[in-house]
Amino acid sequence: MRLLQVLVPGERRDDALRVLEDEGLDYVRTSECSDGTDAELVTFPVPTQAVDHVLTSLREVGIEDEFIIVSSIETARTPRIEDLEDRFVSGQEEDDSISREEIRTKALNMTPGRVTYYVMTLLSAVVATAGLLLDSPAIVVGSMVIAPQVSAALTGTVGLVLNDRQMFGDGVLSLVRGLFVAIVGAFAFAWVIRTGAIVPVTIDITAITQVQNRISPGLLALVVGICAGAAGAFGLATAIPVSLVGVMIAVALIPAASAVGIGLAWGEIGVALGAFVLLAVNATSILLAGLAVFWYLGYRPTGWEPGSLRANVSSDRTATLAIMFVVGIVVLGGAGMVLTQHVAFQNAVNDEVRTVLAEDSYAELELTEVRTEFEDGGVVSDETEVTVVVRRPADTAYPALPPDLERALEERVDRPLSVVVEFTERTRAPAAVGAGN
Repeated sequence: MRLLQVLVPGERRDDALRVLEDEGLDYVRTSECSDGTDAELVTFPVPTQAVDHVLTSLREVGIEDEFIIVSSIETARTPRIEDLEDRFVSGQEEDDSISREEIRTKALNMTPGRVTYYVMTLLSAVVATAGLLLDSPAIVVGSMVIAPQVSAALTGTVGLVLNDRQMFGDGVLSLVRGLFVAIVGAFAFAWVIRTGAIVPVTIDITAITQVQNRISPGLLALVVGICAGAAGAFGLATAIPVSLVGVMIAVALIPAASAVGIGLAWGEIGVALGAFVLLAVNATSILLAGLAVFWYLGYRPTGWEPGSLRANVSSDRTATLAIMFVVGIVVLGGAGMVLTQHVAFQNAVNDEVRTVLAEDSYAELELTEVRTEFEDGGVVSDETEVTVVVRRPADTAYPALPPDLERALEERVDRPLSVVVEFTERTRAPAAVGAGN
């Protein structure tokens, strides 16, 4: 429930009151002459879902946005409030979205102070780094709960859709700076962990499951970023608590940023590059998905005229859209090409491994897992490592399998590979003594 206070000039009084009567609103009029002008402060309660509809109707009769206050109230008892609730909350005009004025204020109010924002980002990155190195999903999830990136992401998206360039710039810069702080913090923490021998220096970070999930991005990673941005926009634009979707946005950003720091600390540039591609794709996807959702829900810049493209084209809007278009092309285009190349590489490797294991000489082997190092197209390393995990009968050796796999895979992908085969033993429990007697 919202309480609206609108300053109505004397010459627009009759038109404004007619709108309120037509909408079935109960209102109170207060004479306002503090600055010597003839005006009234009109106060009335409305359901949250009706705010944008009422304000739009008032604008159509000439009531400007010079003095409008929208405040939250617990409840209201007026003669016709139940009719309004039946109409906007559960009736034909049901709509969970809030007004554009309120969504702007809500996004700005989410943004913490700079010190709080960067400290919480640093802490979440350190916790995520520890969770990745410990291979603990619970700790990684805990890092997402305290990450504040939802505020920067949604502030930037709201600024873009409302054509508020200052708001858009502040949000995007805060997001980029926050992720930079997360990467630096994760690198520093991982470097201390490694040089302090808290974990073995020779540990293979690519063998840690939680790290693997962030250094070999696939198309499903893009889905995560899109869903995170869409959920954040829906949460901000409706009555859903944004805190519920803030974790989702952090899922797409903080662990990937921490994986970049871990890769740099271990000197694994391929690991850092793979995680950075995932981070860049997810961050851009969140912004674009949020923009699409806000547009779908009907949020537009001030003065937007539906159905008239020429009337809506202005230098400010064109500049903002151009910036977003260029950023989208550079990030999604470049990272998307790398991502597509990596996915194609993974698919080719998986197919060829299954083809080799389908031979009669390997009929007793069971494929458990195929892990591929991030395929960077030779930018960092000319050789990519592929790890194949198979289950074999106990005490049975297959010395020819590694070279067979390496030869077949190199012919398939037409580049040198390093193939590692890990065997796990398949054993049967001994039959119980006296069974069947």
